Amino acid sequence: MPTSSSTSHMSEEFGALVPWGDPNWYRGYSSPYYTDSHIQWRARIRSFVDTHIMPNCHTWDENKAMPSDVYVAAYRAGWLPGCVGMWPTKYLAEDPNAPKPPAGGFDAFHELILWDELSRCGSGGVVWGFAGGISIGLPPVLHFGSEAMKAKVAGPCLRGEKIICLAITEPYAGSDVGSLRATAKLNAEGTHYVLNGEKKWITNGMFADYFTVAVRTGKPGSAHKGISFLLVERNMPGVSTRQMLCSGVWASGTAFVTFEDVKVPVDNLIGKQDEAFKYIMYNFNHERWGFVVQANRFARVCLEESAKYAMKRRTFGKRLIEHPVIRWKLAEMARQVEATHAALETLTYQMCTMNKTEQNAKLGGDIALLKVQATKVFEYCAREAAQIFGGASYVRGGQGEKVERLYREVRAYAIPGGSEEILLDFGVRDAVRRYESQSKM
Repeated sequence: MPTSSSTSHMSEEFGALVPWGDPNWYRGYSSPYYTDSHIQWRARIRSFVDTHIMPNCHTWDENKAMPSDVYVAAYRAGWLPGCVGMWPTKYLAEDPNAPKPPAGGFDAFHELILWDELSRCGSGGVVWGFAGGISIGLPPVLHFGSEAMKAKVAGPCLRGEKIICLAITEPYAGSDVGSLRATAKLNAEGTHYVLNGEKKWITNGMFADYFTVAVRTGKPGSAHKGISFLLVERNMPGVSTRQMLCSGVWASGTAFVTFEDVKVPVDNLIGKQDEAFKYIMYNFNHERWGFVVQANRFARVCLEESAKYAMKRRTFGKRLIEHPVIRWKLAEMARQVEATHAALETLTYQMCTMNKTEQNAKLGGDIALLKVQATKVFEYCAREAAQIFGGASYVRGGQGEKVERLYREVRAYAIPGGSEEILLDFGVRDAVRRYESQSKM
């Protein structure tokens, strides 16, 4: 992984080289962050995206579903295990043909490349359809689950044979996790919990085999101190899901999940009872960081599509790119996308040089503010791209397909993982807390 002693690496040009269509190290710039391992990894992901995703993206999105065999294909292509933020070699060992991690080991820049390249498809629904569940639903199991649970669940999910999702948000509790109402009561014999409640906006919920469910096991009013994680299996009686009709991210299987007297064995408790709030917080930085990578690439897709369109579309006897106001729009988009990506690389470098405990202590506020930055840039670029495309951005499919779809998906990035308002407030509170704590030393 990159360290403080890393020297700048001059990479060869890569991709179509549309103005600002890729990060600057794709354009041959020197970078202290990327090695030959990252270059090879980038080629691996791009090949899969160009071959298996780009030709099918519109169809999958319109069908609001993806074929089940694409998950195994993603595993065989050697990238699906990387979605959990590490390379879980231990849980791939039973497959003699398991894909190997990148040369030199898997670091945060490999994961940045993974999410960035996947997001080139210009569909949050397809990106989340592939990995929106495993990236946030499996880590609690890997970090806090029992060895028996990990042995049962991890391998099949990492191989794309089973799907897992995270179920925290409810109709009445989103960013305010401490207010969730789904309850799990231990029976008198102590053999199982009886789960009742509802979960809403659950990514991959329509086709998930496993649900990592946040439930209230403490007394009413216990807030975040009485929350536990249960691993719920779809085949347990009382589990039902229905498709939610959202504005965007259609291919991701967004579900309304209902649990009615579901008997969950005590062995399916993830970690310790009443301590899941800290488990939820443990992965929040990583989840929000993933939102930043995706949102900024989607903003870049809007910029890239706009630049290509402006260089071929003609109005009033000349190409759009020859109109100063269009160049101004592209410049405004470019400066924001490039600045956000530079900040993203800086934080990603910190993730490479800090352990998980240090990351959670120091990076929470900065990642929160950068998520707001990225989603605001995404929103700006989606709007400006729509203006450049005109009526073509108002039609599903065709040359404005990506812009039309991304314009609908902005809110799916600005709200989940902590709304802009919540994260802006948290960013300031975190900075003040750290300053005052340091001042008292």
